[in-house]
Amino acid sequence: MSLLSSILLGLVQGIAEFLPISSSGHLAIAEHLLNVSGATEIPDFFDVLLHLGTLVAVFVAYWSDIRDMIQELICGARDLARRSTPDPIPPARRLILLIIVGTLPLFLILPVKDLVEGLSDNMYFVAGALLVTGCLLFASDRVRHGRKTERSATLIDVLIVGVAQAIATYPGISRSGTTITAGCFVGFERKFAVRFSFLLSIPAILGANILSLKDAVEAGIDWPSVPVYLVGVAVSAVVGYACIRLLKMIAAKGRFGWFAYYCWFAGAATLLLTIVTQ
Repeated sequence: MSLLSSILLGLVQGIAEFLPISSSGHLAIAEHLLNVSGATEIPDFFDVLLHLGTLVAVFVAYWSDIRDMIQELICGARDLARRSTPDPIPPARRLILLIIVGTLPLFLILPVKDLVEGLSDNMYFVAGALLVTGCLLFASDRVRHGRKTERSATLIDVLIVGVAQAIATYPGISRSGTTITAGCFVGFERKFAVRFSFLLSIPAILGANILSLKDAVEAGIDWPSVPVYLVGVAVSAVVGYACIRLLKMIAAKGRFGWFAYYCWFAGAATLLLTIVTQ
């Protein structure tokens, strides 16, 4: 892999992972355009590293929340040993429970994991999924603003968001866009919908990379190319952090629908190019 390809793929990953436009769909499109797809020429190990780069961006952007949850996890274990429960339950501790419950639907995807990943080679599917993502984003701006946060969100609410995240494992369906939209539909306050979406991505990204790491190692690691990979990882982390900041500002204004038009354009363009080139 060339340094330019590494930088471009890192740029695509950093932008599309957090902006609601589907990183999986855009990586699939970029790989085809760069002629580094299909034959699995994109090293599995590099793909794992790219996602870890964006995970670093989440940790930096939401470190205060993550720190509070780590502290409450320790305090919760201590309270459990003492058989005591604080009343009311601290928000950070309740947030841990919500994230755990919201992650559960991902286990439904494990039996069809290979089938889902294989769809990234089908540009017709990717194009259609981008069009669907656009429709979801367009609808999100027309939902009445909710008020629920980690203090008032129910387990049913986060299960619905979790199901949306599971559906978003299909290439072309935006994980952030789908989970934020689902959060808005169940009545989350918009800033909380964005924050919960990104925090929910932590176990999702970690789990996906743990499952992929074994396959990546078995496929072999091109150690001389690792410095080139790391450049792409650094790009994905820096750009990802900038995109999180941008999406926070957009969420405050309730303008997620702006991305709907882009997804419709990207989906239509991908569909047209696929028809023309085949």
